[in-house]
Amino acid sequence: MMITKLSRNFRALSAGAALSLLMLTAPAAFAETPKDTLVEGLAIDDIISMDPGEAFEFSTAEMTTNTYSLLVRLDLNDTTKVKGDLAESWSVSDDGLTYTFKLKPGLKFASGNPVTAGDVAWSFERAVKLDKSPAFILTQFGLTGDNVTEKAKAADENTFVFTVDKAYAPSFVLNCLTATVASVVDKKLVMDHIKPMTPSAEYKYDNDFGNEWLKTGYAGSGAYKLREWRANEVVVLERNDNYYGDKPKLNRVIYRYMKESAAQRLALEAGDIDIARNLEPGDLDAVSKNADLAVASAPKSTIYYVSLNLKNENLKKPEVQQAFKYLVDYDAISSTLIKGIGEIHQTFLPKGQLGALDENPFKLDVAKAKELLAKAGLADGFSVTMDVRNTQPVTGIAESMQQTLAQAGVKLEIIPGDGKQTLTKYRARTHDMYIGNWGSDYFDPNSNADTFTANPDNSDAGTNKTLAWRNTFETPELDKQTKAALLERDGAKRAAMYQDIQKKYLENSPFIFIFQQTEVAGYRKNLKDFKLGPSFDTNFVGPIAKE
Repeated sequence: MMITKLSRNFRALSAGAALSLLMLTAPAAFAETPKDTLVEGLAIDDIISMDPGEAFEFSTAEMTTNTYSLLVRLDLNDTTKVKGDLAESWSVSDDGLTYTFKLKPGLKFASGNPVTAGDVAWSFERAVKLDKSPAFILTQFGLTGDNVTEKAKAADENTFVFTVDKAYAPSFVLNCLTATVASVVDKKLVMDHIKPMTPSAEYKYDNDFGNEWLKTGYAGSGAYKLREWRANEVVVLERNDNYYGDKPKLNRVIYRYMKESAAQRLALEAGDIDIARNLEPGDLDAVSKNADLAVASAPKSTIYYVSLNLKNENLKKPEVQQAFKYLVDYDAISSTLIKGIGEIHQTFLPKGQLGALDENPFKLDVAKAKELLAKAGLADGFSVTMDVRNTQPVTGIAESMQQTLAQAGVKLEIIPGDGKQTLTKYRARTHDMYIGNWGSDYFDPNSNADTFTANPDNSDAGTNKTLAWRNTFETPELDKQTKAALLERDGAKRAAMYQDIQKKYLENSPFIFIFQQTEVAGYRKNLKDFKLGPSFDTNFVGPIAKE
């Protein structure tokens, strides 16, 4: 009776009071979340800004995709295609340079302001001129601060015209426009919050395009609107009643900052949260055995890999690179360390993307590895180090490789560190070996193909700091093929080109691809229509309801 009364009273509270109660009430005193509110436990400590022109973190991508709209979105029924969001239709000119988008009629922002092609054009302009981390997704089409108003412009109130510098594959251009940096912001609202700036050599504009305000503010037209974000504490979303699509089922979504898997599981079991998003294999198994709970999963476009820095003379030898691919116990890693949270995948394109190769040719074969090491003149082995972030499953994978490499006479020293330490060293190219992950910046094969093959300046002063550059790897022929694939407008031919690149990469590269991440979540069975998407910006909360 107390619980029923508390729940009823909870629904009558304001969002702020409700949030305080959720954060402070002990599990023993509160056994269910409100019927009109979804509460998720999630490690949201990576969020640094809510401005879609600046944000480039996994957690922010999920918030942005649920609060802002795009011209087009990934088609979840066929992830090699896109579908209209704000755009009702679009066309590509015969020369492949001009994309014309017609907006759906009667669109409104959460503020009530109309969504126009002028808002789309200004959103492109501000992202390019701000030139924050994700801006390259747009500037790679030849956009600059000087030409963006001509290259991305409104032909009329409902027609947006985007001109690119080359006749790229349309699938490449459209996939890039599904990235959150292409989110459409409410120009009228943001202009009321711009901050004057003094132009300088580093920043030549006289205002900040609302960047400071949008770090915590909101100016979108998505299914939900951002009510509040408190760093390392909480994100609160509220239903946008002006949303033009299917209306969200719930009034409110609350993301509670919870980093530890065990804490999320306990909160889920107690009913304090509806969804636990960062479960490790042991806690995932416990959730799957609980009659009140269920488990959801989806492959993500995140690849875990080990890389070898070719500055190391031993690692530079092709035979050593191939030998190391045979010194990974993929079966053991699959059955223990990544059980339920990943799938062995040995190429750089994740499943679900155009042209992804579904082949895993390597297995643990110590005899073959020894033979390759002998060909490299290293029959007696050698010593090498690996920089490893203090998290699972990468620590476990590194320790597993330490054992299997030893079977071939290679002595691996593991150098542990936090994310900042290991990344700083990796980006400076001062590592021997590194274990990490790479998530696609946009759901197109070029995102991964480019970073693993492009290295136009292999010097330490090089400015194009791809993963190939970080490991001092030059593969000009494959880079040439990757560039050519961008211009292939036939989808089937383009897919075949990427498959050929991957096959050649398997035979000659300093990267050992281990697995593709599977995102998992535990949830209470009273939820309906909860699904995880193929990327972090396709985890939609709008369709979720409660019984």
